[in-house]
Amino acid sequence: MASLERWHREAGARLEGSRDLDRDKVQAPCIVRKPGGGYRLFYTGIGPGKPFDACQGHILSATSADGLSFTPEPGIRVAPVPALPHLALRVLAPSIVELPDGEWRMYFEARGTADRPTAICSAVSRDQISWHIEDGIRFTRPGGVGAPRFQQLPDGSGRLYCFESLYEGGAPGQGERIGTPVISAITRDGLNFTAEAGLRLAHRTDALDSAGITAAEIVPGEPSRLYYSGWQDLPAGQPRPLHPSLDADAVATGQSASFAAASIAADMSGYRSRIFVAHSADGMNWTRDGIVIEGDGYGGTDIDAVHAEDMSLIALPDGRLRMYYAACDAHGVWRIASAVSG
Repeated sequence: MASLERWHREAGARLEGSRDLDRDKVQAPCIVRKPGGGYRLFYTGIGPGKPFDACQGHILSATSADGLSFTPEPGIRVAPVPALPHLALRVLAPSIVELPDGEWRMYFEARGTADRPTAICSAVSRDQISWHIEDGIRFTRPGGVGAPRFQQLPDGSGRLYCFESLYEGGAPGQGERIGTPVISAITRDGLNFTAEAGLRLAHRTDALDSAGITAAEIVPGEPSRLYYSGWQDLPAGQPRPLHPSLDADAVATGQSASFAAASIAADMSGYRSRIFVAHSADGMNWTRDGIVIEGDGYGGTDIDAVHAEDMSLIALPDGRLRMYYAACDAHGVWRIASAVSG
């Protein structure tokens, strides 16, 4: 499944776990320009430095002058809120848009216990450092949604791309999760979203995204391009481990204390993930073009040998794009890597 696009992976890691807030796992980057110059990279971190014992992940940040060498910033940007059932355990996968009044809005995936559908929530900030979580849920579906990517449209409205979790029985806790296709929702005010009919991109049970799609981000143009990460399922007949985020008993059994270890064990059980590209003339109907980022597999030496997913893109001054993405090597170590368009 080759692609006509050429991306060049940049050597080394842009960011890796280095402190109690993110030592166990880093993932789901979001790159933005920092007010005053330079770049700010938001990402999900997991480590022993939790805001509370059951926390399964929080959103952190790091800054860079050149987009290559990043320094983590102190503190947590957004943390779960135990008093809110839909937001009680984990926040991840930020997507950030600048508002007309100079504020910033962050859309992020919110998780409670595994028997609740995941949701897209939001927070606002004046300085990209202090964030206030806005009341309510921006968007969800019966099985849950995740990995939001927000696109500002020319007419002032906005479109949210995300994956939808589909279960055999229709909702979490009602059978096995059977797919995570990409869907979209439209908004006029950035707060109230209405689902658009159909799927933007379905995963294919016989292809390299057979275990589902984990994120999708659009680059407008003629045609527009959609970069998405897909997971390849386990080899036929291999037992499928239960990921701790899908285990309704994880908190009660104390498994949340070792959430990162259990999560990485599931990641490394035979799954693979890669980053792909598709194109569209209308932003609604997409045609797959192939792979743009792929590591060298189990036993390989690449920083993204086993997994490359959850990309975030930004335009560079010379017209190229830089892609930041979550990368996992053959030893189960997650970092943030980057690549530039050719």
